[in-house]
Amino acid sequence: MYINTLVTTEDLARHLEDPQWVVFDCRFTLTDSEAGRRAYAEGHIPGARYAHLDEDLSGPIIPGRTGRHPLPDPRVLADKLYHWGVGVNKQVVVYDDSFGAMAVRMWWLLRWLGHPAVALLDGGLPKWKREMRPLTTEVPQPVKGTCVCLPEPSQIVAAEDVLQAMQGSGELIIDARPERRFTGEFEPLDPVAGHVPGAINWNFEDNLDIDGTFLPPEALRENYQALLKGRPPWKVIHMCGSGVTACHNLLAMEIAGLPGSRLYPGSWSEWITDPSRPIATGE
Repeated sequence: MYINTLVTTEDLARHLEDPQWVVFDCRFTLTDSEAGRRAYAEGHIPGARYAHLDEDLSGPIIPGRTGRHPLPDPRVLADKLYHWGVGVNKQVVVYDDSFGAMAVRMWWLLRWLGHPAVALLDGGLPKWKREMRPLTTEVPQPVKGTCVCLPEPSQIVAAEDVLQAMQGSGELIIDARPERRFTGEFEPLDPVAGHVPGAINWNFEDNLDIDGTFLPPEALRENYQALLKGRPPWKVIHMCGSGVTACHNLLAMEIAGLPGSRLYPGSWSEWITDPSRPIATGE
């Protein structure tokens, strides 16, 4: 049986030598694109490959049309996964050092491509280090896999779908950014501040317990059912700044037993490329 939401540090430690498990280090800092690669070189979980958010998990930016982290070409990503050793019978584990905020992107991408056997390391590298588990600077040798590339279009929405949701089509838009960015009070990354009118704010960090692990499924379910107000999960559209941390809320809903919500990959940084799209500020 594969794992498709969270994996514990204990489970990963037991499978470090398991050839059926493939581990990815997804550390990344939005304000320093090389910080994650440097940190990986200084020490990572044994056997982990490094996946770079800009270079591996995103496609080229088209000025005036895309957000900061467009979806990668599925064929290009599938080829990388093939060379990284991801195969149809392989369990993939992804981690970072930022509460899953970056690694969830790879979690979502693999599921989008039709590889459900992917899980986030609960508590990430900080928990692994607190438990004094092994680290290495050794880079694993590539072992080719047999990755299947069957992207599922129903998992994503476009700006036009968000506009329809905003105009009353019944979908709920959940924005995962911190509250000050959502309200427009503070915007460190994008040239325009604010949010999509009608969207609600649920900071991805609200999915976490005080130790950086995810809240129990029953607590997550209670939180999200309060947000949904009777809507089915497939009536939910997730967004954030560039389609990355929004995946954290998608994962939280999966853990809560509320699968089927969708991602707006372009998110706020794409939304604001068209000045005709409406913008709201405040709560």
